[in-house]
Amino acid sequence: MSSLNLDDFTDLIERPDGGVRRDAEARRERQVVPPGALGRLDDLGEWLAAAQSAVPVRPVEQPRVVLFAGDHKVAELGVSARPAGSAGTLVREVLEGGRPVSVLARRLGVPVRVVDMALDCDPGSLPAGVVRHRVRRGNGRVDVEDALTLQEAEAAFRAGMAVADEEADSGTDLVVLGDVSVGGTTAAGVLIAALCGTDASVVTGRGGLAIDDLAWMRKCAAIRDALRRARPVLGDQLRLLATVGGADLTAMTGFLLQSAVRKMPVLLDGVVTAACALVGQRVAFRAPDWWLAAHDSGEPGQSKALDRMALEPVLTQGVRVGEGAGGLLALPLVQAAAALAAELPEKAEEPEETEEPEGTEKGEGTEKGEEAGAE
Repeated sequence: MSSLNLDDFTDLIERPDGGVRRDAEARRERQVVPPGALGRLDDLGEWLAAAQSAVPVRPVEQPRVVLFAGDHKVAELGVSARPAGSAGTLVREVLEGGRPVSVLARRLGVPVRVVDMALDCDPGSLPAGVVRHRVRRGNGRVDVEDALTLQEAEAAFRAGMAVADEEADSGTDLVVLGDVSVGGTTAAGVLIAALCGTDASVVTGRGGLAIDDLAWMRKCAAIRDALRRARPVLGDQLRLLATVGGADLTAMTGFLLQSAVRKMPVLLDGVVTAACALVGQRVAFRAPDWWLAAHDSGEPGQSKALDRMALEPVLTQGVRVGEGAGGLLALPLVQAAAALAAELPEKAEEPEETEEPEGTEKGEGTEKGEEAGAE
């Protein structure tokens, strides 16, 4: 029996300040550029102002990329274009600066943090700061077995919460959340299909490296089989994550919910983060107000999840690589929206027209004066 009560998040999470958002909208109406002329940037600036509870909105000065990493044994079925158990190699490439997220982060001056939750590699091959939250070596094969024990799921969830607290305490003012996984989109597809009550084929995508038709059919079958195991535990979100999620997805869900508690806004990257956000919405219905969908990756499961949460992607560039790369592409737009909302001048007030005294018509005083002089 878990000692973690997810129902507490319903009371702990408040919506971003609606009054502040109205103040931000009113300020926008007074600025020299007409409202609506900046398109989606107006909405982004007002969302950020409400999240910060500040008008004018403050600039985003300390963003951070946070990536949760794990291997999923379901990849042994050939559902991914990458070999099973190879996510550790991707993590090393991220740390060495050779992945798209590394290049974009350098260009934008954003630090990247990687958190190993279930990589299938020797922990000694990675920095101690990366592996200190690891729960297990590889997630279980979700089509035939649980991804985690309930105790492991609780440990992973608490690890995600702890990482969120560490980021909030260090002054991080916006997080780009992503994953580094092999087989992770399969687990994400199971969660989305289960929570949206849909068929496996509706949520099965091609993944980051665009698998062929045979691999897609294997992936669809794996999601279908895992769905049968997921449906009986739909009412218990922690057990659902233990059954078909995995340590990395469970930690991301904990991270998202605790970020909402700490009022720290988050940019969601791809289908894996969208699946975790969907679980988070089931736990606390106000939580998605603290999250922004960075981009549309083209994965059908992501579209399904975002639609369920009423989150509209900022960008549509078809970036499927994951690892926070698409999320980082949206970051400059959020920063630009904050700058415009804060720095555009307000319109000068027009001078009030001086009204004539009531009952006095133009020329009336002159005419009376002339009459008096004539007498």
